[in-house]
Amino acid sequence: MSTFLTVLLIVAVVSIVVFAVLYFVGRKLQKRQDETEAQMKASAQTTSMLIIDKKKMKLKDTNLPKMVIDQTPKYLRASKLPIVKAKIGPKIVTLICDAKVFDLIPVKKEVKAVISGIYIMDVKGLRSGLETKKEKQGFIKKLKSKIEKK
Repeated sequence: MSTFLTVLLIVAVVSIVVFAVLYFVGRKLQKRQDETEAQMKASAQTTSMLIIDKKKMKLKDTNLPKMVIDQTPKYLRASKLPIVKAKIGPKIVTLICDAKVFDLIPVKKEVKAVISGIYIMDVKGLRSGLETKKEKQGFIKKLKSKIEKK
């Protein structure tokens, strides 16, 4: 019985140490993210643009500048990013979009967007409101809605 308690005590101590380390590392990363977000908001500009195309693409397949691809960590280069091709004035530009905003962007329509460098942070409809897509309902929600209708 005493070996079981010692093993249980060791597992508990190790798990507490692991959770403490994860907590402090997470707080540090959160502070860093908040600082970069504040810098991005400080340098943000509002522009009107015509959205040509939007896709989720791998970073190496996009037409982003070589400097951007080189600065990206190697483990993120293979991941898919929301990419938007837009016409800003006379130029056609490839931009990276925030994942929250990507679904709101209409294709082949003009929008007013808040951008910081090559990053789209927010989008507003220029002449009309943006259309939000309906969330897909799960099986249980469908059953509940059918029961409520009856």
